[in-house]
Order: sequence, then structure tokens, then C-alpha cells
Amino acid sequence: MDPHQTPATPTVLLYHHDMFNLQSTATLISSFLDDDGRHALILDSTVFHPQGGGQPADTGLITDVSSSRFKFFVQDVRSRNGIVYHYGVFEKTAEDLEGGVQVVLSVDESRRKLNSRLHSAGHLLDVCLPKVGLSDLKPGKAYHFPDGYENRSVPNAELHSKELELELEANNLISRGMKVSVDVYSYEEAAMMCGGALPDYIPKGSTPRIVKLGDFPGCPCGGTHVSNISDLVNIKKHWVSRKLPNFVHEAMNGTVQNRWGHMEHYKSINHNLIMAYWLVTYKLKFFFAFFSTPLFFN
Repeated sequence: MDPHQTPATPTVLLYHHDMFNLQSTATLISSFLDDDGRHALILDSTVFHPQGGGQPADTGLITDVSSSRFKFFVQDVRSRNGIVYHYGVFEKTAEDLEGGVQVVLSVDESRRKLNSRLHSAGHLLDVCLPKVGLSDLKPGKAYHFPDGYENRSVPNAELHSKELELELEANNLISRGMKVSVDVYSYEEAAMMCGGALPDYIPKGSTPRIVKLGDFPGCPCGGTHVSNISDLVNIKKHWVSRKLPNFVHEAMNGTVQNRWGHMEHYKSINHNLIMAYWLVTYKLKFFFAFFSTPLFFN
């Protein structure tokens, strides 16, 4: 198949309906080298979440049913025009690998769980902001890279007075627990769930996917999440007032290995403690939310 030729139908996103199923079977549509030189697989359906909406791509493994013909390590996943491209490398491959082969998909569990917790954390901060008098900090489109941000200062006096209040509010909700529900609705139903209106980028007449934390208003979202906010365990927020790379280096006691804004895993000096970060974008300010628990990847 010509990589520039779009398949007749979009890739079915299985994680949209079951975020906790990390294995599935699918039919291989095509296998080819993309324009950037990476090997890509296109399938009729996938449990792999492509990078987008502020969430990094899943990684994992794709094999034939018997695991004897080929083994493909998925390193990156992207979506273009409704088609999901699984990028990676073959450990072994059959010379006659063509479309129509039945394959088995397996998503890396620890990475998916981490990304889901971090994504839910961003929505939790959205819920907490109005409760501490910061309703003017409206979330922008989820684009977690430095070249897309509008960064304005919040007066230090206001910043410090709200910092602890926001942290306490978030942890209070985490300790109480709230069910996280995700489903697809009609445009009208989705608008009602999101406070009466949807963002302009949601086409009228579409069927948006909405994430909802407890009884709070919902929000359009295509990502994966935890089943309950209590899974986040703990949150510590830092206001960013200096350049992003310096802050990340100091806060994480590590090195940013990829482009800024990507999620990376770090271990602190105490190796029983797992640290991770999530960048949430606001029109007036940056937030970093930190989570720590010895059971982070359980």
C-alpha cells in the first residue's frame, strides 16, 4: 500500500470504549516505510493511544497470532485523518508480510497507567480552580509544548495565597474519591454535560467523547483516564515562574531527555519513590502537578 493512500475507513479506536483493555486482535492493513524513514503498521482497529490531546503515545508490541512470523515493537503512535500509524522496529519479520494478517496487540501497562493518571490529574486541576477562586484561569487547548503557550504573570501575593489552597482542595477530592466516567454522547447531550456549551473546535452534529469527574461538569476528551480520582493518591502543585527547562531540571533532579512537554519517568534518590510530571496549560499561568507513590505503576 502506498503510505500516501488513505484506507477507506478510519481506524477503530478500541480504547475509546474500554480504556482498561490493553490487549486486542486486529487485521493488518499495511506495513511500509513512512516518509520519515520509520516503519509503520496500519491496522483496522487498535488499543494503542496515539499522541494527541496532551497525552503521549502508548508503546508496546504487535505480533502475529502465533508470534512466529513477526514481532514489532511499537515505539510511537500517531493519528492522521482518522488513520492510526504504529511506528516501531521489527525484531523479526516474514518476507511475505502483507495485509490481511491477523495480529495481536499488547500495550505497555506501566506507561498507559502513568499517562492515564497524569491525564486525569489535568482534569482534576480544572475542577479545583473555580473552587479556590481561580475561575479566570481557563484551560486552553491541550498542547503541551513550549512554542504554543501564552505565559502571563500572576502577582506573587495572589500566587502564594492560592498555592496551598489549590493543593489542599485537590488532595481533599482525591481522598474522598470520585468516579471518572468517559463515554460518547450526542452533541446536545455533551453540551449539557459540559455546562451548556461545547468549545468551538467540536463540530456541531458530532458525537463528542466526554470525561466527567463525579458530579462536576464534563469536558471533551479523547484520552485515557483512571477509573476513580482516588487512584491519583497525592498531588503537589508548583507554580512555574522561571524558564521551563530550568524548572524541570531542578524539580525533577533529572534531565529532560526528549522535547520539552513530553512526559518522562524519573526516580528520585530514594528509589522507592516514583516521580512523574504533567504539564497543564492555562492562558494566564503554567502549572506542574506532581504525583508520588511507591505503588505508582501497580
